[in-house]
Amino acid sequence: MREFVFEVTLEEVGVRIDKFVSNRFATIRPEITRSQIKILMQQGCLQDKDGQPITSGAQSTKFCGQIFKFILPDPKPSQLKPKKIKFEIIHEDDDLLVINKPDGLTVHPGSGNHDNTLVNGLLFTHADKLSSLNGEMRPGIVHRLDKDTSGLMLVAKNDFTHQALSNDLKNRNIKRSYLAFIYGVCEPRAGRIEKNIGRSPVNRLKMKITKNGRVAITNYETKKIFCDGYASLVECRLETGRTHQIRVHMEAIKHSLIGDQLYNSCRKNAVNSVATQVKKMVEDFPRQALHSYKIGFSHPCSGKEMSFEISLPDDLLKLQKCLEEF
Repeated sequence: MREFVFEVTLEEVGVRIDKFVSNRFATIRPEITRSQIKILMQQGCLQDKDGQPITSGAQSTKFCGQIFKFILPDPKPSQLKPKKIKFEIIHEDDDLLVINKPDGLTVHPGSGNHDNTLVNGLLFTHADKLSSLNGEMRPGIVHRLDKDTSGLMLVAKNDFTHQALSNDLKNRNIKRSYLAFIYGVCEPRAGRIEKNIGRSPVNRLKMKITKNGRVAITNYETKKIFCDGYASLVECRLETGRTHQIRVHMEAIKHSLIGDQLYNSCRKNAVNSVATQVKKMVEDFPRQALHSYKIGFSHPCSGKEMSFEISLPDDLLKLQKCLEEF
């Protein structure tokens, strides 16, 4: 626990208290956000000079020389168990990690799975070296991939980096590209899908295109066509990052991802005039054929432009080889 004492200057008289405190922390602890300050105030962490809690940030500072004390609690020890989990570190520095998440690995703990996630693995390799902005259950996690999607992810090692990367995601400054194997061939071969996405009211595991959903934009480009149009490989570049975005968008234009167990209504529309070996492998493929293969961003601390790219994992390479052979 650490106590900070702030004295109001003449220029700060009449400023909302939460803004006043936030401005002060911006110079000494910039990783602490205004929303975090609001939560801590509700918990009684901001006090007047007599130790009385101030829980409403809507009040204003009253006079020059007014004293406030802010008690910053120590981070709570995580209840999650570190566990040796297989994942590849592509890049690491003092502020962040770029990792290659294997398919089949859930990113963070949730219902029924508290021990076998990427977060458990990060706690095993980087205990006390992860940001806390996303709470106890998601230390370091700036963004996520679906369990059965493989590829590149960013992990923050401190709160300043986490906040900066989150802002860049929100402002669409982080470039994320995926490779997806889909049924059929998109027409046009390259394009932009801009369809709002929201939670399905019928199946809470699914997302759906809905007018009242959140803005979602995917740019795609066809890279290869297989088996006279039975399947193709497309690159998808995200402008936004909604849950299941690529899967939902490709389904919406009638080109479901191969192997997708949740969004697969277009499978029945696929042509049948393909070799038995191809059709069997495609129809039996056990996960959505989606891989986060490229990511680019500006480093929050150095400002250096960084870009990372990785090849397809073995299962998708085998799928591609099978499609190319017939």
